[in-house]
Amino acid sequence: MENNVNNFNAFLETVSQMMDNKDFVDLLKQKKKEQNEQNLAFTEKEIEKMPKTFRKEFRTDGCTARVYKSKFSKNTYGYVIKYRRNGYNVYAADVNLEKAKEKFIEKLKTAEKIVQATKGTPKTFNMFAMFYFEKFRKRTVTPKTYEGDINRYKKYLLPYFEEKPLLKITSLECQELIDEIVNTGKGKTADEIFSLLSVIFKNAIAHSVLQKNPMDIVIHKKHQREHGKALTKEEEIKLLQETAGTEYQLMYAIALYTGMRPNEFETAKRDGDFIIANNSKRKGGKVESKRIPITPMLKPYIKDIQEFTFYKPYTLREKFNSILPNHILYDLRTTFYSRCTECGISDVVQKLFVGHSLGELGNAYTDLSDDFLLKEGNKLKY
Repeated sequence: MENNVNNFNAFLETVSQMMDNKDFVDLLKQKKKEQNEQNLAFTEKEIEKMPKTFRKEFRTDGCTARVYKSKFSKNTYGYVIKYRRNGYNVYAADVNLEKAKEKFIEKLKTAEKIVQATKGTPKTFNMFAMFYFEKFRKRTVTPKTYEGDINRYKKYLLPYFEEKPLLKITSLECQELIDEIVNTGKGKTADEIFSLLSVIFKNAIAHSVLQKNPMDIVIHKKHQREHGKALTKEEEIKLLQETAGTEYQLMYAIALYTGMRPNEFETAKRDGDFIIANNSKRKGGKVESKRIPITPMLKPYIKDIQEFTFYKPYTLREKFNSILPNHILYDLRTTFYSRCTECGISDVVQKLFVGHSLGELGNAYTDLSDDFLLKEGNKLKY
């Protein structure tokens, strides 16, 4: 009896020594892993059910995938099959090995379509963004909007992400970028970058490069834009008097008495009794002109001048702010809209003058004559 006890104690001591041996413990772990993980060979008949273009690659890899015996629930074990290489990422599971194989083959068919669809599509941020801009965005926005998008992209997004793989871009990185812009006081720019970044990722999803949009959980409160403030009549006089004898006067007079947006100035030209300009708020790259009559308020400044040009908006802003520091250039548009209302010009005509939509039905069926527009325009006199 004593010998048995001694032998058992010796056995325990040996086991204890072995468990203290790192190499032995690692060997045990490896053996356990090999029991739960093995190479799964598909039969030739099963391989023939796979997508044609995948078969060659699968055979090159030895016709094997990885199978894990995994615990599904308290008393249930099953098989998990994975194949992740060369652009494929396929996963299937079932308690029955043959059914797991069938599911795996079915999922391969979907994976094959995705792999083929993404061939030749850029996978890094800058390469994909430029691919999207050139192939898609350029066709859906106006040249002016496109130019602005590219400039914002180069200033904020390109230096931040460069050629980072799209799959490695995280929501946290995007959140930090948006927060950084907001913290500099550029709320409107943050809105624009948020929108631009979002649409780039949406297109990456559409091209099967990404599965989820990192921007979906980015927190961003849209910038609350301040409404324009109309100039007083005394401020109107001051602006035009202090620019008398310069080219600025006519530019400000046209802006003030037509209600054009600053980004529309460069498209403005005279056509008889009207000023014609492109409406910059039309989507989808659609070019649409608006016709604003030369009103009694504008006639003393434009006279018989048939051709004119505008300085760039930033130059006009600089001069404008030196005269009326409590206003912004866009307030000229607000002033025009306000004066039209005060002078009794009809709501529909006001919207046509400033380039607002009349709604789908209104846009389709409203076509006012030049005589009517001139008649309404003549009301702008104060």
